[in-house]
Amino acid sequence: MATDSEVMRPPITSLGVIGWLRQNLFSSWYNTLLTFFSAWLLYVILTNFLHWALTVARWDVVTANLRLFMVGQYPPDQVWRVQLLVTLIALLFGLSWGTWKGIIRSISISLATGFGLLGLLPFSLGVRLWLFASLAAVFIGFILGHVLSTRGDLLRRRMARGLLAVWFLLFPLTIVLLRGFQGTPWLPPIGTNLWGGLLLTFLLAVVGILASFPLGVLLALGRRSEMIVIRTFSILFIELVRGVPLVTILFMAQIMLPLFLPPGLRIDRVIRAMVGITLFSAAYMAENVRGGLQSVPEGQVEAARALGLSGPLILLFIVLPQALRAVIPAIVGQFISLFKDTTLVAIIGLMDLLNVGRAVLANPQFLGLHREVYLFIAVIFFIFSYAMSYSSYRLEEALGVGER
Repeated sequence: MATDSEVMRPPITSLGVIGWLRQNLFSSWYNTLLTFFSAWLLYVILTNFLHWALTVARWDVVTANLRLFMVGQYPPDQVWRVQLLVTLIALLFGLSWGTWKGIIRSISISLATGFGLLGLLPFSLGVRLWLFASLAAVFIGFILGHVLSTRGDLLRRRMARGLLAVWFLLFPLTIVLLRGFQGTPWLPPIGTNLWGGLLLTFLLAVVGILASFPLGVLLALGRRSEMIVIRTFSILFIELVRGVPLVTILFMAQIMLPLFLPPGLRIDRVIRAMVGITLFSAAYMAENVRGGLQSVPEGQVEAARALGLSGPLILLFIVLPQALRAVIPAIVGQFISLFKDTTLVAIIGLMDLLNVGRAVLANPQFLGLHREVYLFIAVIFFIFSYAMSYSSYRLEEALGVGER
């Protein structure tokens, strides 16, 4: 029988705080010097920034124009449509959290945390009530989804299918709700020239992401097609679009496109911008997907053919899942880039978030407050870009990208 002195203890795998500091920050004399210099530099930058942010900066330029930043010139008495839409999205996230769990859980908790933190800020009573109602919608949705999904597999599958259908219908519902109907006093029509701020930025980004992804996949498949016409068209489209800047495409969509349309036919400016952003992003998306397609070994396709699978089934169940999984970081990077590129529509006169900031700064009451406005806009873009990046990281973890 082994005594206590003969039992081998497991090896120490953690360094502890002191060990970590010694290994990473003070391992040599020059690392120690660099650590102290970096700490001094951070101290100087942070103290100056906090002094400016807390005592010098005039944040009233943000609070006084918050509605403009969020929805642009959307009529104030119709802002309830946007608020209703946001609350509905919060409810859907809660239902998805309760039904599917996984990565939706992190997104829903982050969304609820954001509503809670914003609700603590000194907004008007109506805005704070709406924020807390949206916060409650997340948890109500979670409870409903969790309760219904735990009452049998059949109900859970129906719940999942219903949720997918609602998510797909959300975008047309958004457009109907925001645009309204002619002749309806409770939902009067509101032209897209009044859409602006973060609302317009979101719509441009969401349409660009949802439309450019399938179009990019089709172009990538077309570029590898054995049919010469489809392959040539795909190559020409991808190379032509990638060869010009996005600003050029936006200008062409705004100025050149109306010249080729029949008299009397006019396409809305926002839709033209959406089409331009979608086509530009689809060309880059196609190249990302093509990289994933090339990473799938040819032997798997031959094995699937040997088993009797048809071409579409091989593509749908063998090639595309592996190809898309391999390029998730590149695809999400493209989505983040698209989200930030929406600011270029300010050049063609659309009142997106950046252009609203410029309009606010033109007000004599807020002259010289560039730092406050641009810092506020940068924080908004950072929050949503980081949320997409974090979601991508969690999705890669769930799918085991880079581990197999």
